[in-house]
Amino acid sequence: MFEELDFQRTPLGDLSLRRRLIPSLENREVFEVKLGEEFLMSSLFHAAEDALAVLALDELKSSGGLDVVVGGLGLGYTAAAALAHPSLRSLIVVEFLEPVIGWHRRGIVPLGSKVADDPRCELLHGDFFALARSEAGFQASRRFHAVLLDIDHTPDFVLHERHAAFYTPEGLQALARHIHPGGIFALWSNDPPDESFVRTLESAFTDVRSQLITFPNPLTNGESSNSVYLARVAGTPAVAE
Repeated sequence: MFEELDFQRTPLGDLSLRRRLIPSLENREVFEVKLGEEFLMSSLFHAAEDALAVLALDELKSSGGLDVVVGGLGLGYTAAAALAHPSLRSLIVVEFLEPVIGWHRRGIVPLGSKVADDPRCELLHGDFFALARSEAGFQASRRFHAVLLDIDHTPDFVLHERHAAFYTPEGLQALARHIHPGGIFALWSNDPPDESFVRTLESAFTDVRSQLITFPNPLTNGESSNSVYLARVAGTPAVAE
């Protein structure tokens, strides 16, 4: 009924990948990730992670040739949704926790091979936040059409204190340099939309909006929700070639 598939000590705390069967859901198989005492991800809930990619790439209204960065690999749902989008050309997924990349390359998580084996996808072991503020960015001063971020719980509930500087005007402005004019930054959050963070996004981007993503919760027989923020870099959109 329960199996721990991997356990690793990491700079952010103890990392555990678990698989369980839920009797109340007819023994449905569920994968979950836990970091320290915090649950990071469950395969039971990924509607908002999917929406993070779909909403952002749909916003670009491109027929193809889009180059995208995803911050945070997790169980791979945002990456898989980006790869499934017809406009995607290339994808870089930046993941700080090296064991998470290993889960995908070894195929021990449900979407592992689908993400890791796609020739358009590069799994990059690195610090998203350090790369975002660096001059070179995510890959040799290259710009991208969209950057999608799903690492921290919310902009003010972060996994490590050093992440907090990213969610400031200065941190967001540094990220915007690595996105094409007219490109999109999209962010997942566990909490309902926060108008104060919308205003912070407006210091670095235009056309900022938040969207509540509601989905069924079979454990409560009710609904749960997450948020997705979408923000556009000022300027004429780049033509994807």
